Amino acid sequence: MDTESTYSGYSYYSGRSRGSHRHGERSRDRHKSRSKDSRSEKSVTINTPPAEPLLGDSSVRGEQVQDDNWGETTTAVTGTSEHSLSQEDIVRITKDLEDSVGLDCRRYFTRTLAVILGLLVFLTPLAFLVLPHLLWPEKLQSCGTACEGLFISVAFKLLILLLAVWALFFRPARAGLPRVFVFRALLAVLVLLFVVSYWLFYGVRILDSQDENYQGIVQYAVSLVDALLFIHYLAIVLLELRQLQPCFSVCVARSTDGETRHYNLGQLSIQRAALAIIEHYYCDFPVHNPALLSASKSRAAKHLAGLKVYNVDGPGNNAAAAGLAHSQSRAMIAAAARRRDTSHNELYYEEAEHERRVRKRKARLVVAVEEAFTHIKRMQEEEQKKSPGDVMDPREAAQAIFPSMARALQKYLRTTKQQHCHSMESIQQHLAFCITNNMTPKAFLESYLTPGPTLQYSRNHWLARQWTLISEASVTNSLKDGTIFLLKCVDFSLVVTSKKIPYIQMSEEYIDPKSHKFVLRLQSETSV
Repeated sequence: MDTESTYSGYSYYSGRSRGSHRHGERSRDRHKSRSKDSRSEKSVTINTPPAEPLLGDSSVRGEQVQDDNWGETTTAVTGTSEHSLSQEDIVRITKDLEDSVGLDCRRYFTRTLAVILGLLVFLTPLAFLVLPHLLWPEKLQSCGTACEGLFISVAFKLLILLLAVWALFFRPARAGLPRVFVFRALLAVLVLLFVVSYWLFYGVRILDSQDENYQGIVQYAVSLVDALLFIHYLAIVLLELRQLQPCFSVCVARSTDGETRHYNLGQLSIQRAALAIIEHYYCDFPVHNPALLSASKSRAAKHLAGLKVYNVDGPGNNAAAAGLAHSQSRAMIAAAARRRDTSHNELYYEEAEHERRVRKRKARLVVAVEEAFTHIKRMQEEEQKKSPGDVMDPREAAQAIFPSMARALQKYLRTTKQQHCHSMESIQQHLAFCITNNMTPKAFLESYLTPGPTLQYSRNHWLARQWTLISEASVTNSLKDGTIFLLKCVDFSLVVTSKKIPYIQMSEEYIDPKSHKFVLRLQSETSV
């Protein structure tokens, strides 16, 4: 009975498919025409220069199939590639450009205010000394030796203050933070109020009364410069020294692959702690490789792809169809549960096979690179016998030996899912660098056998245009025990958790040196 019902169901399905074949072709033709019209209305095509990838597509996700014969047939990469952008992508790019323009304007506006405040600070003591000579020169008393010595003091103090302000405040900006730096803003307000207070006192007590004691005016200007130097010392303490002592241990975990690092930070606000973490990320974390994350997804899809449910009774009413769909879902879940019992064996053998392939590719790559470097040594010995005009430079030597190792390197990078991280141009540059500095084959291969930190790769593969800081607390608040925030990028996010370093209580225990001494007593008489 089961065999007959299965056969009848198959006949019904095949007959229905033959009957609807012509209708399917007409519907596909109409769908193609509509899709072409929609693409012409909602997307544009932009011709961009190639990124010269080693293994075909340089996409970060590494999902497209690439040519296996590149290492044997390709010696150069030329031409253009076409990428389709939808209307949403154009809107997003426009928004990013507007945001970048806004950030640049804010940065230049802040720098302009800092320059204006700096000029006000440095010109104020000079104005205090010059204005009496311009407004009431005939009433001023003569400046003696002590007064002239104060001129030298003011000049050197202003020079020291100028160099100190340039070293502390006019350094290249490392990043654009979402909020203002609180301590720097407070210092700027303090300096502004301080200078305004000096100007008010100078206007009331000196300009209005036209004070004749010029030595007192010079001493007033010297006191202003001394106070500015003390404010600069306060800025050093708040901006630089306060954060040196570690107070928090932060755990940084990448959301996609769980890569984790731990760092010690001082008294910092959340936004400045996020900046320090991003700087550590580029130097310490291995480059993000989405191609390695697709293995589990493809394995799950492969397990579910082998499950098929057939309707042997044909289509029925809506209630029957709903019941059938429910029974099909239950059958799929039950079959997946039965297959889950044996999935660990499949995972074990897949990983063992992958490790075997990696070791095999690595052995071939090592042999190919060693043979290429041996050929370089022979070439160098031959070039020493040639005239100086016929000597080959390292770039030409790298291009000459690269084809001999290209295929082995290609297969290894593809097996380890690193093909998007290394372009042909970058490999040749690294090879020329190793030849120039007389490095060994092992030193050349280290960049490809072991994933390095993010900064070692091309900027096109790791540079994020903008990081987004997500925090429940205000980003200007200081770090606290248990503070959690996220640093979100395009493909992943960094989850940061802070823990306060505990207070350590140490005690001392004194051990008397005489307690280690002992006496060995030997018997004088021995048994015979």
